[in-house]
This record gives sequence, C-alpha cells and structure tokens, in this order.
Amino acid sequence: MENPKLFISYSWSNPTHEQWVMDLANELTESGIHVILDKWDLKEGHDSVAFMEKMVTDPQITKVAIICDEIYASKADGRSGGVGTETQIISREVYENQEQGKFVAIISEKDSQGKAFLPTYYKSRIYIDLSEPDNYTDNFDKLLRWIYDKPLYTRPAIGNRPSFLDESESVSLGTTAAFKRAVSAIKEGKPFASGALDEYFSTFSNNLEKFRITKKEGEFDDQVINNIDNFTPYRNEAIMLFITISQYAPTEDNILKLHKFFESIIPYMDRPEHISSWNEWDFDNFKFIIRELFLYAIAILIKHERFKEVNKLLMEQYYLPGRTVYGRDAMVGYEIIREHLRSFESRNNRLKLNLLSPCADILKKRNNGTGIDFRYLMQADFILFLRSEIQKIDHYQCWFPDTLVYLGHFPSSFEVFARSSSKAYFEKSKTLLNIDKPSDLNELLNAYKTNQKRLPQWQFESINPSVLLGFEKLATKA
Repeated sequence: MENPKLFISYSWSNPTHEQWVMDLANELTESGIHVILDKWDLKEGHDSVAFMEKMVTDPQITKVAIICDEIYASKADGRSGGVGTETQIISREVYENQEQGKFVAIISEKDSQGKAFLPTYYKSRIYIDLSEPDNYTDNFDKLLRWIYDKPLYTRPAIGNRPSFLDESESVSLGTTAAFKRAVSAIKEGKPFASGALDEYFSTFSNNLEKFRITKKEGEFDDQVINNIDNFTPYRNEAIMLFITISQYAPTEDNILKLHKFFESIIPYMDRPEHISSWNEWDFDNFKFIIRELFLYAIAILIKHERFKEVNKLLMEQYYLPGRTVYGRDAMVGYEIIREHLRSFESRNNRLKLNLLSPCADILKKRNNGTGIDFRYLMQADFILFLRSEIQKIDHYQCWFPDTLVYLGHFPSSFEVFARSSSKAYFEKSKTLLNIDKPSDLNELLNAYKTNQKRLPQWQFESINPSVLLGFEKLATKA
C-alpha cells in the first residue's frame, strides 16, 4: 500500500505550539504517513501561496490536517497572514468539494470554558481532539484511522433481499386497513362497527383467492408450507379480531357474521367451478388455513366463556351451493372443515419426518406468538371431536382432533371441564356439548370402553375422553 500523503496547516503561534506540531508530524511519519509540512517542504525561493494552493487542491495529497489553536482560529476568521490565505483556499474546498473527507480539524487547544478553538467555517464539522493528554492516545488512533481510511466502525456488506419479501409482496390479502378499522370500531363501540366487520370479512373472503396455488413448481408440499407461512400475518389479524369480538361484542349479530364468514370461505377447500383438472391435495393450503382459523375462533370463544356463541357456530349448518352440482347436500355441519391433508402425509414420508400427526406439528409450531396457549387449541379440538361424536356423525366424517397427539402420558381434564365440577358452571358450559346433564354422556363413554366406537389413535397413542372431561366430577360440587 502506498504511503498516504498528509498536509498540515497550522499557525506559528509560539515556539511551544510549533514544537507540538513538529512532534505530531514526527509521530505521523513514524506511522507510515508522508507528512508535508512547511518547515520540511517549503524552501527559500518557493512561492508560499502556490505551495499552499497545491497542498490543498493536489489530488495526490489525500488528507489535510488543520491544527486549531486560538491564534489559528483568529487568523482564519480575520483572513490574516499565511493562515488567512490557506483559509481562503481550504474553506472554498470544504464548501465546494463534495468529498469532504479530505479535511479534518485537529484541536491542540481549548478556551477556558473547555470549548475547542475552531474557524467559523468549520464549526459544524466533526473534529479530532488531541488537546488532552488523557485522551491523546485514543484520539491519535482515531486520526490514523481517518488518514488510512480505516474507520473503527464500518458498514457491513449489504446482503441479499430476503426471499420471503418477494413472496409476501406477490400475495397480499389486502385486509389490514379493514382489520384496523373493524377492531377500533368494535372496541370503541362506534355505530359503524357492524359495517366495518362486514367489510373485513368480505375483503378476506373475496381476496383469499389470491393464495390459490396455480403453478406447480418443485415439491408441492413445499409450496403448501410456504403458502401457509406467507398467510401468517393475515391469520394473526383474524385471531386478533376473534379476540376483540369475544371480549367486546359477542352479540348474536356478530356471531352470525362469523358464521357467514366461515360459510363464505369453506368453498375454497374444494375445486372451484373454473378448474376442470385437479388433484385432491391441490387445495391443501386452504384446507389447513380454514381449519386453523376455525380452531382458533372456537378456542378463543371458549377461553372467554362464550359458550352459547360456540354452540351457535356448531349447531348452525353451513350452506355450500357448489355441492349441489355433484348431487350432494348443500347444507353441511362444521365437520366439513376438518379434511385430511394428503400433501402433509406425502411430506412426512418424503422427508422421513416420522411425525405422528404432521398437521398437529405445524399447528403447534405456528402457535408461538399468537397469545393463545396451545392447550386452548387442544381443548377446542377435543370439544369439536366429542360434539361430532355426540351428534352421531359418521366415523369417517367426524372431527379428528389432531392436536391431542400432544397431550402427553399424564393428561388431566381440560380447564372448561375442570371448572364444570361446579354445578353452576356446568349449567353454563353444558351447551358446548349440547347436553343437559352429565349422564347424557354415559352411552358414548361406554361405547368407547367396550370398543363399540373407535377412538382417535396415533400408532399406539390414543385418548381417554372420560379423563379429559373430568367426567366423574362433572356437576358434583355446589
């Protein structure tokens, strides 16, 4: 590396100051810097003004150090003597030259108030302070770094644009403004809250089409996972809205809107009319998204003890006009939302993940940061399963509670049923299962015990409904 060239501009204030400048020049020279100093480089017969002009404007002189003491600042401002001449040259360069890293002020002296002596043209710029012995070494290192263009703090190399930004930009649900408006209106009890909620649900339902996977690139299960990940911000919006409704306005009208909302998005789980060729797993992203949303809606309502509202969502059937094309019943129960995901099964086998329930694994991983404990999802999953069993839904169409694979070896009754040991609380919660008294469960539980009905199973793992219900203690306490 070529030695950098540095010109020192200073005033001959007094012998002590001149020696200070000489010592500094010697230190810099010893540090590999070609220092240009009038005492060394300006000889008899040389034009002093031309010398100064060359030192300041010559591109080979990469740095100019302005040694500032009281006399230098005074002469610079008064444009007197050699300092005044240099000031005219330097100040013009400082103001006009866009590359201002060539000049720096070195403070050798301060006033009685501890303020640095600086020429007026330089007062707004950063300087290096060598006036205090205690900080001299550190600041001399800073001076060396400036001369060699090796700053202590450097900007890291700019990396590549995160790929998820490109993915998320290409697919936007466009609900954020409507979501904020609805949440604010509901919390503040605004008269337009109902309309704001309709706007959000309508925008969500209409724009969900944007998340349809139309190009098959690479492994399809990877596409499904990426699609679901990209949907996460909008799932989080929906969760927050469900919480807001549960806390502030669980009115019959709003629960009806929630029912209509799910009714409007369930068709995404099946083939749309304009598609003539498809595979069963082509809509797995929608199947997962809608199941996850429904599970959170039920979990949140139960958490806030909105039991009648849950019953409304589970009792009312959902109208799907597209089913009539195939001669199927257009009215379906909530169990339609729980469909098997072939792509998850394929992924489990392809990557040798050995997961007992790939769907439950993804639900659990995605639960972080939602503000809803995963046990509330398991509680909702269990109630959806048991409710479908009580309603005598066909085994192959009933709700399969995937998340219960995470119950562990020593499960206990879920919170809502533990609380239902109180007779008063049971009277409120019984509507979740659409029963009148605990004994209404006897037939079903006995069928499980005698293997007349099959229980959900993951290899050798299963569940004990009686334990999860806390059946023996239901409605036993005053």
